Amino acid sequence: MTTSNPINILADNGSTKASATLQLRGIAQQLSERTQQKIHPVSLQHTDVIPADKLGGVKASLLKGFLRDQLKQEQKSFIILPLFFGNSRALTKFIPDVQAELEEEFGKFHLVITDTLYIPPHPILNSDTMLAEIIVDHIQQTAKSFSLPLNNIVLVDHGSPSPQITAVRNGVAEEAQAMLGHIVEQAVMERREGKQYDFNGELLEDWLIAKAKQGVTSGKTSAIVTLLFSLPGRHAGEGGDIVTICDSVMQRYPNFKIGISPLVGEHPLLLDILVDRLNA
Repeated sequence: MTTSNPINILADNGSTKASATLQLRGIAQQLSERTQQKIHPVSLQHTDVIPADKLGGVKASLLKGFLRDQLKQEQKSFIILPLFFGNSRALTKFIPDVQAELEEEFGKFHLVITDTLYIPPHPILNSDTMLAEIIVDHIQQTAKSFSLPLNNIVLVDHGSPSPQITAVRNGVAEEAQAMLGHIVEQAVMERREGKQYDFNGELLEDWLIAKAKQGVTSGKTSAIVTLLFSLPGRHAGEGGDIVTICDSVMQRYPNFKIGISPLVGEHPLLLDILVDRLNA
């Protein structure tokens, strides 16, 4: 049965960790309650390997399968709210490819991808600084929770071969630094080899080791690692690569203390961002 209202999809890239899907579902539920519209939590890939018993008995939805099921019911209009910080290939290539493949089977349908979580400053329009506000609040929360001074602050993301995605981290760090009044440095969890990827910046592990060594003479014996990650998974969150990296550095340098911030997906202001994107 066809309806005139578009199907709203909250989409992440996907993870093999059940915790990521469960948190995505939680955000979608809160957003549904906030907007009085049904928001479907859907991942682009990876989640199909998670056993249903780890997800409350309900298998995760992958975008292609979800869209196919809706198209079979003659739905023809979709809005995707991307839980992405910038326009990665997942949004500019993967989703359009899925749409093109399904259109060969079902014919043309309407699919809109809203703005991402970060919107670059505009010379005329008011700047959208909500993501930077989340980062600043998380820095302050982490400093308080771990009793750390506001120095050696680093904003870390996964690392991307796309300069456009690194530009997002640059922009968020600059906005957060201006709001906070303290230097916010940057690092990546991982990056590809080669000078052509130097734009990614320094590896988090290298950055932490350098700060730990400097701490002997500078007296700055701590760091705040601020996560530019939405959801938990293999890299961020409990037991993830970033925790492993930080623990390893603290074992090597016992007098150096590291506090790790919460994830962006855990902050209530994320709902405001998503509501704004949906309304736009």
